[in-house]
Order: sequence, then C-alpha cells, then structure tokens
Amino acid sequence: MAVPEGTLAGGNRLQRRLVALGWDAGRYLVLIGFLLIFVIPLVWVWSSALKSSIEISRDPFALPEEFLWENLRRAWSIGGFDRYIGNTLIYCAAIVTGVVFLSCMAGYALALLPLPGRGVILTLFLLGLMVPFQSVMIPIYYLLRDIGLLETYWAFIVPGIALRLPFGIFLMRGFFKGLPNDIADAARLDGANEWDVFRQIMLPLSIPGLSTLVVFQFINTWNQFLMPLIFVQRDELRPVALGTMFFFGRFTADRGMIAAGVTISMVPMIILYLLLQRRFIEGITAGAMKT
Repeated sequence: MAVPEGTLAGGNRLQRRLVALGWDAGRYLVLIGFLLIFVIPLVWVWSSALKSSIEISRDPFALPEEFLWENLRRAWSIGGFDRYIGNTLIYCAAIVTGVVFLSCMAGYALALLPLPGRGVILTLFLLGLMVPFQSVMIPIYYLLRDIGLLETYWAFIVPGIALRLPFGIFLMRGFFKGLPNDIADAARLDGANEWDVFRQIMLPLSIPGLSTLVVFQFINTWNQFLMPLIFVQRDELRPVALGTMFFFGRFTADRGMIAAGVTISMVPMIILYLLLQRRFIEGITAGAMKT
C-alpha cells in the first residue's frame, strides 16, 4: 500500500523540526552550564561575605542565617579598602586617560595619515605586545629609582601607560582604518585642518572602539598586581589588588571578612561593565568585523 506524498513530507518536516529543537536545547544547556560556572562562585563569595566564620566552617554553601552587614563595613574601614579603592581609582583614571589619548592620536595617524614608514612604525609598536612585563621589570625598577619616581603614584602610572600603549594603538588603528573616509575628505575640501577632522569627525565615529579600550584598560589596571608589588611598597599607595593580598594576611582566620573584602574589590568592576555593557559589545563586534 503506497504512502501518500503529503504524509511523507509532513513526517520529514516534523523530523527536521525535532532535530532543530534538539540542537537549540543543547545550545541552551551549554549556555546555562557556562552561566552557572561563572555565577555560582560569585554568589558563594557574596553569601560568605554576610556570614560569620563559624557559619562558613559549618556549612560553606548554605545561605546566611543572619546577614552580617557589619563584615562589609569593617572591611571597608578597618581593612583599609576605602584607601585601596581610592588609590586604584587614581591609577585607573590616569592610566586610562593617558592610554586612550595617546592611542587615539597614534592610531589615527598610523591609519589615515600618509606618514613615511608608517608600516615600520606600526611593526615596532606591535612588537611591544610580545614583550612580557617580567622581562623588563628590573630595568624599569632601576630607571624609576634613578629618576626619583619609585614609591610614588607615578611609579605605577608611567609604566602602566607605556606598557599598554601597543595594544591601544593596535585597537584604535583598526577602528580608524574601518571608518568611512569620505566624510573626512569632504571636511578637508571645506577647509578643515587635520586636527578638526580628527576631533570633530573621526573621534565621535570611533566611540564604540573608545568604549572597548576604556573597559579593557580599566579592568587591566584594576586587576594589576605584579607591577605595584614591585614599584609601590608603601601601604598608603597600594591599589586594591595588592591591598587585598595584605588584607588576607591580616584577617586569615576571619573568612567572613576575607569574603567581604573580595566582594568590595569586585563591585566597581561589575558596575563599570553594567554601565558600558552595550558599548563594550558594540566595540568587540565592530572590531571583529573590521579585522
């Protein structure tokens, strides 16, 4: 007995639909798995920050029986996180501003200006991406000592800007290279000089790239540990990553305080990402398309 064609076609469509649903379900399960991998440690730390050491020892993964907000207050004041975060904000503001300012100008020049030997210049900058900090930290230490910048804010700021410039120039050059040049040419025909073209036309068009660079540099500076450990030993100059290590040493037995300190140190980063999330994703997407 022959099977009608409509029945076969309907069965094939149903089979394809079931296969597609299976793939979608698999993708969602993988995404949920990655989400849990990232979220569970954060929830555990935040929960532990509001518990006593006795509660944590008794059941590390249970919710707090009583929310001890006092842990956060003590970590902020007694632990010195007010000073550590203040120092880190100073470092981040100075380094991010310096890197963004210099990277924009150098990236624009290397992307759009007819500079002689700009390919060689770009190659020299890119070589900086291959040089690890560990290979230059001792010469930088002696240089900072000889010019009197050791144990000052500048001991972290100046090398921080210099060592992050190659990545910033590479990123911004890619964005400027991908922008339409017709508007800039029209402005030049109208009598605009190169500074006006850069400041009024090309720079506003590169906002997604700037946002990406700001987020990357802020995160990198906020989490920097080795550089301040070598160049900044005074407690009043320590950033939050280095201060957190010394905080652990002071409150080793108080696990609730340690979790509270970790919570305080990560909150500004989470706020920054939430505020710039859309710009950050736009910049990553645009950079991927232009490269």
